[in-house]
Amino acid sequence: MSTHSHSADPSAAAVPVIPTLETGDCLTRPEFERRYEAMPWLKKAELIEGTVYVGSPTALPHATAHARLMAWLVMYVDQTPSTECADNATVRLDMLNEVQPDALLRMISGGQSKAVSERKYLEGAPELVAEVASSSVSRDLHAKLELYLRHGVREYIVWRVLDSDIDWFRLEDGEYRRLAAGDDGIFRSREFPGLWLDRAALLRGEMSAVLNVLNQGLASPEHANFAA
Repeated sequence: MSTHSHSADPSAAAVPVIPTLETGDCLTRPEFERRYEAMPWLKKAELIEGTVYVGSPTALPHATAHARLMAWLVMYVDQTPSTECADNATVRLDMLNEVQPDALLRMISGGQSKAVSERKYLEGAPELVAEVASSSVSRDLHAKLELYLRHGVREYIVWRVLDSDIDWFRLEDGEYRRLAAGDDGIFRSREFPGLWLDRAALLRGEMSAVLNVLNQGLASPEHANFAA
């Protein structure tokens, strides 16, 4: 009996596997996005100066601080036309940098950022970014601070949960300077009039006090002019 050889079915060729993202990978933004989109289970990864950082599980102190920041910003946006806040939105800054700030606040009309592509990513720097960091040695106060400074994020808030402190930076003359609180201990945004913060109350988790001070800011003449 004669034997017959069987050639491989060309249609059965293996589909190329898209590599997963791993911290330390050095990628361009298009390749970073290609791999990220192939990992729908991954909730947070960032590309900073061409290097990938994959988020670790979120600890409860980080999560609660994040929730309080979002509550504060959502209440401001609710009373301020043409503004938008977002939680962990993808922001394209340049071809080597794509980040997911814990929170951001931006101008919808005439602002620095815009929604692009079918996925509605943001492109360009929001006016205000807020990050929840572990401490003063976190990259939020080093690599990301330098990145946000270079791309013109006008106000940058970092909540250091292990240090139980909040830094608020404002872009002035090409560098970040700490925003000073008023004599009453209240921080007042210069970029977003009416965005007032009782830092001590926020650190204590007293959201009723935080929102009470914010409501005072929303009732100020400066906010009325800005909203108009």
